[in-house]
Amino acid sequence: MVKILWVDDEIELLKPHILLLESKGYEVATCNNGYDAIDMASEVAYDVIILDEMMPGMTGLETLPLIKDVRPTTPVIMVTKSEEEDIMDKAIGSKIADYIVKPVNPSQMLPLIKKHVHSQRLVTEQTSADYRAEFGRISQSVQSASTFSAWSNIYRKIVGWDIELSASSDGNMREILQYQKNEANQEFCRFVRRNYTRWINQSDEDTPVMTHTLMRSKIFPIVDLNPKTTLLLIDNFRYDQWRAISSALRGYFDVAADDFYCSILPTATQYARNAIFAGLMPLAIDKLMPQKWLNDNEEGGKNQYEEEFLARQIAQAGKRYKWTFDKLVRPEAGRKLLENMHHIYEADFSVIVYNFLDILSHARTETDIIRELTEDDASFRSLTRSWFDNSELLAMLKLLSEHGHTVIITSDHGTVRVDNPVRVQGDRETSSNLRYKTGRNLAYNPREVFEITRPKDAQLPSSNISSSYIFAYDNDFLVYNNDANRHIRYYRNTFQHGGISLEEMVVPYIVLHPKR
Repeated sequence: MVKILWVDDEIELLKPHILLLESKGYEVATCNNGYDAIDMASEVAYDVIILDEMMPGMTGLETLPLIKDVRPTTPVIMVTKSEEEDIMDKAIGSKIADYIVKPVNPSQMLPLIKKHVHSQRLVTEQTSADYRAEFGRISQSVQSASTFSAWSNIYRKIVGWDIELSASSDGNMREILQYQKNEANQEFCRFVRRNYTRWINQSDEDTPVMTHTLMRSKIFPIVDLNPKTTLLLIDNFRYDQWRAISSALRGYFDVAADDFYCSILPTATQYARNAIFAGLMPLAIDKLMPQKWLNDNEEGGKNQYEEEFLARQIAQAGKRYKWTFDKLVRPEAGRKLLENMHHIYEADFSVIVYNFLDILSHARTETDIIRELTEDDASFRSLTRSWFDNSELLAMLKLLSEHGHTVIITSDHGTVRVDNPVRVQGDRETSSNLRYKTGRNLAYNPREVFEITRPKDAQLPSSNISSSYIFAYDNDFLVYNNDANRHIRYYRNTFQHGGISLEEMVVPYIVLHPKR
């Protein structure tokens, strides 16, 4: 039974209201002063407390923080004689759940109690009903989607429902959503398989903005219109993670664009991020600047020339920006940049590459406690938000807003949680990534992967004349036959990238204008 404590110095006059609540099945305890209210709240865990603001002796505003000391999570509804701004500011600042103005009307009080006592159940029921109604429309869209834009809209809806239902206690609806997400990913993989090489080799009205066209198609036009622009590229950043952190920026930025672009394959940093900054596909980078491209089987850092690639692309586009480039790989680099932002404030165009989420994904694979903390997508979003709220990155964004910078937030690719092993064979020079493989002696079931036997068809370099590429679909991951069971146990339910999925290829592109 729901327990209510009603505190009012004229409690006897409220007897009809109390009887009405009791007739609705509520158990109502009463007292007429703040001192007794604190004692009663200390002894009993009430589901909601109704507190009169004007009482002799200890007022409601004086009683409220003392009640919160003993019952910090119990919702308190304040009853006040007026909505005077200073009184309500104090009440809201003291974390009341809601307020009502005298004279108290039962038709007003009952919905407030339901809102704060039954809100989780009511929200769960309504959310489940809404998703049940939407399920058929999403399924129909999945079957008919024929453009990247249509798939972006589907992904946006699925992410929205994933976030809504993650707060729901209806496990059945979450299972149905997971089924629909898997179904959508399977159809998206077929869509990519049918269209990918055409997108890469010939541009038409259905070709999406892709990694190697991102700068000239989307970013340079923003810089031209907004002479103080910062591009923030967060490695491994997905749309649901953007949704998780976006509310922290509402006081500093307005969202001018919430869009997507398509990552190239492999959806891996070596390929995708170099392509962004060079404005070229990997094969073109290898041909034009062979000394600055390393294949998977070659030793050395694979992303050492991003700043030089960007300089070349800016010059070729005829832009005369005053620009800066910072790459933050370790936490101390973020602290150092935060202390020295002047070169960014003075630039027309600033680029900041932030690697934390990539590090977090790897740490989740290697560290049991982080894996336990991020068991699913919802908990991974939650950890992302916790990191962001306490990060130098948020502090930087606040400063950029204060200095009038337009901010573009995007990524080079996303990441997907894998759980289905697909067995392959390869020689010692085969690449080690779990979502794609490249090499000359690959053995696999062609029905289980997207194969590119002629790398130049996908504008990809070859380490050998007979090299090919294969890409994992949906939530698959590639394991070798030898010692397969150990690899399956180790990598199952980890976040990986490099293959084909909505999470990896549909990359968020957000434009933020500073609040004036």
